[in-house]
Amino acid sequence: MHEKMTNRSIEKQNKKDKTATSEHIQDGKDGLRVNKLKGKVSWNKTFAALKHRNYRLWFWGQMTSLVGSWMQTTAQGYLIFQLTHSPAFLGYVGFASGIPAWLFMLYGGVIADRVPRRTVLMITQSFMMILAMILAVLTFTNTVQPWHIILLAFGLGVANAFDSPARQAFVLELIEGREDLVNAIALNSTMFNSATAIGPAVAGLTYAAFGPAWCFTINGVSFIGVIIALVMMRIKYEPTERKSKNALAELKEGMSYVLKSQKIIRTVIILVVFFALFGISFATLVPAWAVKILHGNAATNGYLQSARGLGALIAALFIATVSHLKIKGKLLTFGMLSYPIFLLLFSLVHYLPVSLILLVAVGMAQILTFNVANALIQTLVSDDFRGRVMGIYSIGFFGFMPIGALIVGSFAEHMGEPAALIINSTILILVTVLVFFAVPKLKSMP
Repeated sequence: MHEKMTNRSIEKQNKKDKTATSEHIQDGKDGLRVNKLKGKVSWNKTFAALKHRNYRLWFWGQMTSLVGSWMQTTAQGYLIFQLTHSPAFLGYVGFASGIPAWLFMLYGGVIADRVPRRTVLMITQSFMMILAMILAVLTFTNTVQPWHIILLAFGLGVANAFDSPARQAFVLELIEGREDLVNAIALNSTMFNSATAIGPAVAGLTYAAFGPAWCFTINGVSFIGVIIALVMMRIKYEPTERKSKNALAELKEGMSYVLKSQKIIRTVIILVVFFALFGISFATLVPAWAVKILHGNAATNGYLQSARGLGALIAALFIATVSHLKIKGKLLTFGMLSYPIFLLLFSLVHYLPVSLILLVAVGMAQILTFNVANALIQTLVSDDFRGRVMGIYSIGFFGFMPIGALIVGSFAEHMGEPAALIINSTILILVTVLVFFAVPKLKSMP
C-alpha cells in the first residue's frame, strides 16, 4: 500500500517537475524579451546572496573553516608521501576518506530530510575539529604513522558522509525565496575555491617553516568560525510531513524519485560519477608530481594546489556573475569538454611555470563542471526530496572519488604519474562526447 502511494506521489511530482522544467526553458527563450535587464551581466549580481543575513554568516564562517581544511589536506598528502615515498599511499588516503560515502551518505541524505540541517552540521563540524586536533597531537609528538593518517581520513569521511547532503540542502534555508538560489550555490563554490587558492599555498609555506603539525592545528581552530556562525543564525525549522517514519522506506522513495524523474538529473549524476572517477582523483597525485616530476618540495606542492584553486575561484566568480542568465547547459558542456583536455596537456608538461598556468585552466574547467552540475540538479529537484537527491549526488562525487584515487594511484605506481593522467583524461573525453551526443537536451538547459 505504501509503495503504491509512494509511486503515485512520485508520478505527481514528476509531472510538476516536467511542467516547471518546460516553464524554465520557456523562460530561457522569452526572458530577454520580457526583461532586458535580466540578460545583462552585472558585477552587482555577483554577490546577490550575501544580502541574506543567514547566508552572510554561513559564507564567512565556512570560508574560515575551508581555508583550514585545505591546509590539512595539502599537509596530510605531503606528510604521508614523506613517510612512505609511495604514490600508492596517496591513493589509500583518498580511498579511506571517501569509502564512508558508500556506507553512510545515502542515509545521510535521509537524515538531512528528517533532522534540522543546522543541528546535523554543528555535530559534523565539531567531530571534524576533534579529528584535526588528534592528528596535530600525533604529529607534534612525532608518533604519527601512515596508518594513523589513513584511519583519521576514514573518520573524516564518515563525518563528511553526513555533512555533505545536509550542507548542500541547507543552502535553500539560508536565503529568502528562490531568486538567489543559483547565486548562493555559485558563491558556495567561490568560498570553497577561495580557500582552495589560499589554503594550499599557506600550508606549503607553513609546512616548510614550522612543520605539518601547525597546519593541522590551524585547521582544528578554524572550525570554531563555522560553529559560531551556525549558532548565530535565525532559522525556523519546518519539518516535512512524512507518510512513513521508516528511514529505509524514505531512502527507497528517494532512489525511486531519481530513477523515475527527469532524464537530465540522471544524466548529470552519471557524468559526475565519471568525473569523480577519472577527473578530480588526479589531485591525489599532486604531492608526488611536485617531487618526482617537477623536482620540488612542500612549497611546490602548495603552489600546484593553489594554482588549481585560483582557476576554480575565477570560474566560481564568473558563474556567480552570470547566475541569473539561463545558460547552465552551455557552461556545463564547455566545462566537461575542456576539463579533460587541459588535464591531458598538464600531463605532458614537466616545467613548473607552464604547469601552474595549466592547473589554473584545469581549476576553471573543474568548477564549471561541478558547480553547474550541482546548480542544475538543485533547480530541478523537489523540496521534499532535496536532502535525499543531494545525498545521491554526493555519493556520486564522494563515493567514486576514492575508487578513482585507488585507480590513479595504482596506475602511477606501475606506469608513472604522466601515463596515469593521460589514460584518465582520454577516458573522460570519450565519455563526455558520448553523453552529449546521447542527451543533446543537456546542452540547452537554462
